[in-house]
Amino acid sequence: MVAQITIPKSLKRALNYNEKKVQQGKAQLILAQNFIKLPDELNFHDKTERFERLMELNERAQTKVIHISLNFPPEEKERMNKDFLIRLADEYMERIGFGKQPYLVYEHHDSGHPHVHVVSTLIQEDGTRINTHHLGKDISDPARKEMEIKYGLISSNKKEFEQKQEKDLAITPQKLQAGKSATQRSIANVLDHVVDRYKYTSLQELNAVLKLYNVRADRGAEEGRIYKNRGLTYVVTDEAGKALTKPIKASAFHNKPTLDYLESRFEKNEEERQHDKQHVRTSVDWVMRSEPQTFGELAALLKKERIDLVVRRNEQGRVYGLTYIDHERKSVFNGSSLGKEYAAKEMSERMKRDVAEEKFSMQQQQKNLPAEKTIVLPKAQEITLDNNNKNALGKRLGKIIEEIVAPEYTDTRDVDRELTEEQRRRRRRRTELDRDFER
Repeated sequence: MVAQITIPKSLKRALNYNEKKVQQGKAQLILAQNFIKLPDELNFHDKTERFERLMELNERAQTKVIHISLNFPPEEKERMNKDFLIRLADEYMERIGFGKQPYLVYEHHDSGHPHVHVVSTLIQEDGTRINTHHLGKDISDPARKEMEIKYGLISSNKKEFEQKQEKDLAITPQKLQAGKSATQRSIANVLDHVVDRYKYTSLQELNAVLKLYNVRADRGAEEGRIYKNRGLTYVVTDEAGKALTKPIKASAFHNKPTLDYLESRFEKNEEERQHDKQHVRTSVDWVMRSEPQTFGELAALLKKERIDLVVRRNEQGRVYGLTYIDHERKSVFNGSSLGKEYAAKEMSERMKRDVAEEKFSMQQQQKNLPAEKTIVLPKAQEITLDNNNKNALGKRLGKIIEEIVAPEYTDTRDVDRELTEEQRRRRRRRTELDRDFER
């Protein structure tokens, strides 16, 4: 069981997300707790009025809504009938302190795993706001674990679940069935996952995240009508960024991810992501200790830290920009916003310096070697170090710098294996040099 908790800015957006699913036959309202009417008797006005009556009791609170999804592995599907899902949702809300709050539970049928969505308000009858600080770690996680034991549920790893969810959301040609509706639904699922959850401060940073799912937000050409009228469209792209579908207006999606709405988030996101900067910097500095020699290797190492690296190149293939996407904290940063040393140019220089420093260190040791000594190089190649080829090792390492691989095309398993082998070779090489030096 995996519980995902979000704090939406708008009650109507949270309700609309679920109500649209109901209209499309992809969801069903199965419980209306602490409402006067039964679920099938409630209209949209009844739902909003019940929540808004409480929310009006606290004018100071900036966030007043909570949206929770409870997710279960596909293996649990046979057990997850309507009554059992109601029981689980009811007990979970009681355990995390929302037992007396009004809340709506929607069962969704649009995914490969059983799950429900719960919408409630943080404002209580006395006007106080339920504290959500560390709600997930200190209250939700213990409740989830106790319920897994009590009901014999399969324990789920949140990180693995989110990674699988991200992979499943990516739009592929197989998912683009005939007709505009299938395309719009696929894009809408991606936008629901990204727009209100990630902290981006520009359209470029948002597109860095959307690129992972083969979607792009597009304002069109600057001289065009759409751009001049502050319009925004969304398209499905291939891995090279080429549009595969006709653009769909932002206003056509139920959550209205228009340019005006996105810009309203930019300033808020800038403030909210400030405390995430140091984590990304620390992660980059940490993986740089492994001495990656290309952006492809750097990207593979960062993936282990749940950070995606998006590399921007010009038509000549030259890297001119980097964007870091921290999936753990849902923050997006252009390299320059983290600091000059994390921008494309400086990161390239840092990797060159790592290679150059190793080259210099080894050359210093080689000066003390007797003539005609043989050492082992990467890929088991051997050369004889004499006065004519002392720099052969440096040339070998220098070539790697030119092999820039876009991370989105990198097979991280292959890179991991190559990095492991390379680290072993380096240790073996240094050991042999030290041994020869001591002799």
